[in-house]
This record gives sequence, C-alpha cells and structure tokens, in this order.
Amino acid sequence: MTDKYLRDITLNFIIAGKDTTANTLTWFFYMLCKHPLIQEKAALDVREATEAQGNLCADEFAKLVTEAALEKMHYLHAALSETLRLYPAVPVDGKNAAEDDILPDGFKVKKGDGVNYMTYAMGRMTYIWGEDAEEFRPERWLVNGVFRSESPYKFVAFQAGPRICPGKEFAYRQMKILAAVLLQFFRFKLVDETKEATYRTMFTLHVDKGLHLYAYPR
Repeated sequence: MTDKYLRDITLNFIIAGKDTTANTLTWFFYMLCKHPLIQEKAALDVREATEAQGNLCADEFAKLVTEAALEKMHYLHAALSETLRLYPAVPVDGKNAAEDDILPDGFKVKKGDGVNYMTYAMGRMTYIWGEDAEEFRPERWLVNGVFRSESPYKFVAFQAGPRICPGKEFAYRQMKILAAVLLQFFRFKLVDETKEATYRTMFTLHVDKGLHLYAYPR
C-alpha cells in the first residue's frame, strides 16, 4: 500500500462527506436564524467551552477549539443533532434484504426485496418524537445540560447497525469546529425573514436556491 494510495483514500473519504456536512450546516444556520434565542445559547455554549475572553482574533480563538473544548459543547452538539433530525443529510435511504425477514410491524420481506425508509419523515413522526416533533428544540437531547444520544434506530440520520456511517464522529467534529468559529465572531440573520427555506429533491437534502444571510460582528 503506497502513500499515494493512502492519500487518495483519505481524500475520497473527506470529499465524499462534504455535501452532507455542508447541507447540514446550511440548515443549521437557517434554524438558528429562525430561533435567535437558540443561536445565542449555542454561542454562549461555545464561549463557555473554550473559555474565550476578550477580543480574540480568529487564530487566537482557533487555538482554544481543542478536543476537550469540543467535548464540552453539549448544547451545540444538541442543536446540530436536532437539525439532522428535522433535515437529515440523506432524506431517503434503502436496503436490500439478505434473507427472508419480518419487519417489526409484521410486514413480510422476501430475500432480495428492496426496502426504503424516509429519514426525513421519521424525524417528524409524533409517535417517535412526541407531540412537539415538528418543533426545533435542542433541549430534547439534553439531560441536566449534558448531551444524551438517542438509539440509532430512532435517530437514523447516520443509519444504524453494522452499516452505521463510519464518518459520524468526524462529521460532528467538522461541523462543531466551523459552527464554533462562526458563532464566536458573528451573529446571523436571514436576508428575507418572511421567506421559508425549501429543499431541492436530490440524493442529499439541499436548500433550494441557497441560503442568504447577514453576518453581524459580535
């Protein structure tokens, strides 16, 4: 195995995940703009986790975004998870049955059958998430201020079982780092607050026509 081969594998791993993380961050900042109080809570979470004080430049602040600091960003992690619940990067996924099986509701599946499931719809089902399933509420992921993960069979944004996304933790770290830096220095607002964002039907969940924001220095 050559260095070039390893480099190409690593590059493919990173590039393959760019659309999913980029789309999730787009929806994340859209939801923060729709919920200014949550945006401020996330920004406070970043400041407290990094112990940032005074007027730091970007390079100075970046040194504070350590692995330990990222682990302390429970509210930010919850807000990102809540975004993925409502706006999963891959809204529809599918599997093929390796053998005859019976689904939990009694539906029989034959070997070779294709089974599709809608991650987008599952994240909004009241019998899974409660009566406030349509509400953007990061607190549902917190217990006494500490992030609590849900079963991957309930929160299926990264799939579950032996085929769970191997880049899950990497994706969270990427998103938390970028979100932390932006929230430390800017407060965001929608250019048109009367316009609701809609999605474009693709393999991944894109914001149709992009997301236009104002960024105000903090």
